Amino acid sequence: MNKTTLFIFLLLPVWAFSQSASFQLKGKVSSTSDALAQASIELFNPKGEKAAATLTGADGTFAVTVPGSTFKIKISATGFMVWEKDILMDKDTDLGLVFLSESTTRLGEVSITASKKTIEQKTDRLVYHAGNNLSHAGGDALDVLATAPGVMVQNNTIGLLGKGTARVMIDGRMVELSGEELVTFLKSLAASDIKDIEIISNPPAKYDAGGEGGLLNIILKKGARDAWKNTTTASYDQNTYAFYTLRNSFNYSKGKIRFSCTGNGRLGNSKETEKLDIYYPDGLWQLRDDSKIKKDNLSGRLSLDYNISDKTTVGAQYLNDNGNPDIQSNTAISVYNTANNLDAIVLNKGLNNKHTDSQTYNAHVLSQLGSGKKIAVDIDHFTFASRFDKDFVATAYTPDMEFQEVTQSAKNQSGQNIKNTSIKADMEHSLSFLDLSYGFKASFTNSKSAVGYFNTITGTPELDPNQSNEFAYKENNQALYISGNKKWKEKWDMQLGLRLENMQTNGYSQTLGQHTENSYVKLFPTVYLSYHKNENHTFNFSYGKRINKPGFSMLNPFRSYINSNSYSEGNPFLKPSFHDNFDFTYVYKEKLRSNIFCNATTDGYGVLFTSNPDTNTQIISRGNYYKGYSYGIGENYASEITPWWESENSVYLLGSKTNFTTDIDAVPANGFQFYVATSNTFSLGKGTKLQLDYMYNSPNKSGLYTTGYASGLDIAIKQQLLGKSLQITLLANDVFNTAYLKEYTSVVNGIKQVYSENESSRFFRVSVTYMFGNSKINVKQRELGNEEEKKRAVK
Repeated sequence: MNKTTLFIFLLLPVWAFSQSASFQLKGKVSSTSDALAQASIELFNPKGEKAAATLTGADGTFAVTVPGSTFKIKISATGFMVWEKDILMDKDTDLGLVFLSESTTRLGEVSITASKKTIEQKTDRLVYHAGNNLSHAGGDALDVLATAPGVMVQNNTIGLLGKGTARVMIDGRMVELSGEELVTFLKSLAASDIKDIEIISNPPAKYDAGGEGGLLNIILKKGARDAWKNTTTASYDQNTYAFYTLRNSFNYSKGKIRFSCTGNGRLGNSKETEKLDIYYPDGLWQLRDDSKIKKDNLSGRLSLDYNISDKTTVGAQYLNDNGNPDIQSNTAISVYNTANNLDAIVLNKGLNNKHTDSQTYNAHVLSQLGSGKKIAVDIDHFTFASRFDKDFVATAYTPDMEFQEVTQSAKNQSGQNIKNTSIKADMEHSLSFLDLSYGFKASFTNSKSAVGYFNTITGTPELDPNQSNEFAYKENNQALYISGNKKWKEKWDMQLGLRLENMQTNGYSQTLGQHTENSYVKLFPTVYLSYHKNENHTFNFSYGKRINKPGFSMLNPFRSYINSNSYSEGNPFLKPSFHDNFDFTYVYKEKLRSNIFCNATTDGYGVLFTSNPDTNTQIISRGNYYKGYSYGIGENYASEITPWWESENSVYLLGSKTNFTTDIDAVPANGFQFYVATSNTFSLGKGTKLQLDYMYNSPNKSGLYTTGYASGLDIAIKQQLLGKSLQITLLANDVFNTAYLKEYTSVVNGIKQVYSENESSRFFRVSVTYMFGNSKINVKQRELGNEEEKKRAVK
């Protein structure tokens, strides 16, 4: 089946829903920068009676059928001024783009803007309006994501409850980082710059098909035109150690030019504690680690857009993130015999000097080609470099702390360089019977990494060639997509999409002399169906097929030592996993949201924690080892209980079923999980607000692992001064120090491992924010075409 036949096959069911109408009115509603979903469209006849009504879809488009006559059309959306126009309907009419202005009223020097609901359900995504959450003040993007409904942030992993890990986008473009590096990047983005978080469990065909749990799209704030604004935030975080953060954002818009410049700097340290118990046949090994992590980081962004004409805009963007997350670690290993008597103590002291640097370059053009046609083209180049130098010494002592010997002294040096170039084009094409979008993307990635292991026990570093390696990896991706959206009978909205992806990979380990190639061609369909019964009842169903690609480092077959008794190794034969995601949502009065989902996984891969009882060594490896499915039901209720009390509450019941597809000496950990969270904001007086947040996550089982409970209480208070130009916020996070990862347990080959980690979960923060400039600002943030490769760079 060729590509043309596939696209025709996609359009056939959409065409079947199209209806002939005497006179159809259609258009697209947008703010100065974004499409507006769920905007109200009303038509009134000459008598003032309502003749028809509908809502815009996720992309801001609408279509309504009316008899021939003269009508007054009113278009409105929360936080925007009403748009009105008299129109004669004697033929099918396309209004094109309708722009709504923000509804802002000036009272002296006080600006009052219409408030938004905290949560908004759209056809293909859930939108979390983040601006009113007090705990975000002085924080970063990671703090905002952690408070979004159904989102879990723990152990350097960002995911959706019951659905797996999620990829992160900024203004519709993927951030190609994962794990610790993704967390570091998100901490460089100020929470005060974030407007919304879009939670997309089944992303449209326009986006890359990678990621099992879907997408989290961070929408940055944008404002009015012809203005400038500067925002400065200073914050102080205190746990065992302290760190300071200074952020500044400047935005300028005048005539045809839009310019943005942001800078973020952080200095200080945080504490991380780790506990690991390994139950070997000859006795228990207890590992306790206290680490001091350097938080020094400097990042920034420059963005410039220029309107060549009313229909065409060109621009460029540059981002840089530079960090030195050095780690000083002190590890104590207590060795017990079978009678549970202490036999020996091993002390590991390590110094990890680490440096990371990422740079992103983007050039773009956006052009209106005529009524209902728009094209966007992006060219991106991304580089990532990391250097990792770790010195560690392991010393053995008797139970009475008498010195025995230095068992190991070594230096482990590693580095990684990644380059990615991509080009993509997206076309929007509004036809008489449906709205069509289509496009392509091509991406080219080269990755080189090296590990050098030096034995320093004699005092002179000696290279061990058997534990040193160089690994080269190339990956090319090409993709085509098409998507069609159709509205009918003013209540139904359907969208079908199809994405074709082609990938080729080539990996080579120089030391092992191992060459590995892989390729695939896959289709990824998406389906969305929405029924808006009336203002009180809305139903949404979606289906999407996804792929989860291994990170570059996960494919490197060589060993990297963590300490004297633990090493990590990749798997060059690791294959992507595939996921079928089904989702149904019911919304009542835009206050109560009920969600039911089921996700099926094949060729599932992950980290395997095993142990060698002969050498008492922990081995961290990767493999495709399971298939299964997860399911759940969630309820979310948000409401203004009184004029001074706003409340948002979530409850989830989740389950999973896993079957191992390889020979693993372990029993699948299948079970249920219960999660509840509540956030309450109280207005205490002029410019003063108090917020109380609490969450509880029950012990749960999934795949190879069981996880202990987590709970957390956060308290925040904010005071506004100087006409809201100055804001002071105090935050006590995780008051009882119980929100961290604990009792992460697996039993493989008869050996039980129990792990816990706490990276300064409990802390106190004070932040001060000062804003000046005029009341209007207009900035744009570009999405980047190679964001997927950035995420996988350190996955």
